[in-house]
Amino acid sequence: MQFLKILLWVVIAVFLTVLAGRNWHDVTFNLWGDIQADIKLPILLGIMFLIGFLPPYLLLRARRWQQRRRDEAIERQRAVESPSSEPAVELEPQS
Repeated sequence: MQFLKILLWVVIAVFLTVLAGRNWHDVTFNLWGDIQADIKLPILLGIMFLIGFLPPYLLLRARRWQQRRRDEAIERQRAVESPSSEPAVELEPQS
């Protein structure tokens, strides 16, 4: 199964490399005023992907971190309450 996962990622990487190589053209876009910037198309697409991907990813990681902290606090609270909630067993002396 691990082999198939690696094979899939290799196929995706090769596909993206070929796609980027075939589309290696300059793209000119206007900034403000009469300032223009030239950038290669695959690099521009990568930057746009990261701009769209990073904010939701960071929000997801923050929510997971917050939930993990809540779970740990609940577990600590249960650990503290656990010994006091158990009934004490008294042993009767045998005569």
